[in-house]
Amino acid sequence: MSMIGEYLRVTAAELDRAIRDPDWALDFVEEVQDAKEETEPAPAEARHFSTYKTWDMLRFLLARAEFPVNVIHGEQPFAEDEDWGYGPPRYLRPERVRLAADTLRATSYAQLISGVEPAELTSAEVYPLGWSEPGSLEWGRPWYDGLTQFFDAAARADDAMLVWLD
Repeated sequence: MSMIGEYLRVTAAELDRAIRDPDWALDFVEEVQDAKEETEPAPAEARHFSTYKTWDMLRFLLARAEFPVNVIHGEQPFAEDEDWGYGPPRYLRPERVRLAADTLRATSYAQLISGVEPAELTSAEVYPLGWSEPGSLEWGRPWYDGLTQFFDAAARADDAMLVWLD
C-alpha cells in the first residue's frame, strides 16, 4: 500500500459545507475522483490532483526552502475524527492557496534541489526511500510542476483546497 498526497479544489461555499459536514466532503471527493478517472484533465483544469508518492520528498524540499504554506499536509484541520487514508484531512483557505501559488511559481524545481544530496533524503528517512538511485532527485520534477499548475489555477479561481494523504 502506498501513501499518496491528494488535493481537491473547492469553492468557498464547498469548503464551508465540507467543514460542517465531513461525510458530504468525503462523498464529494470520491465523486470528483471517479469523474477524473474517465477524463484525466491536465492539472490546470482538474479539480483533483495527486502528488503520488512524491509528497514526502516535496515536503522535505519545501521545508528546506522555508516555504510559507504547508501545501503538503494542509494547515487547518477538519473532520478530525475521520480517517481519509492516513489520518484526517486538512484545508487551505483561498488566501493561503494564493500565497502558495505565488511562491510555487517563483520557486523553480531546480532551486528546490540545488545543493541537495540524495543522502540527505535517505538520512531523513523521506518516503518512499531509495534515494541512492542515480537521478532520484529528478523524480519529483513533473509532480512539482503539476502541483504548481494546479495551485495556480485554484488561486485564479479563488478556490480553497482540501488536502490529505491516502
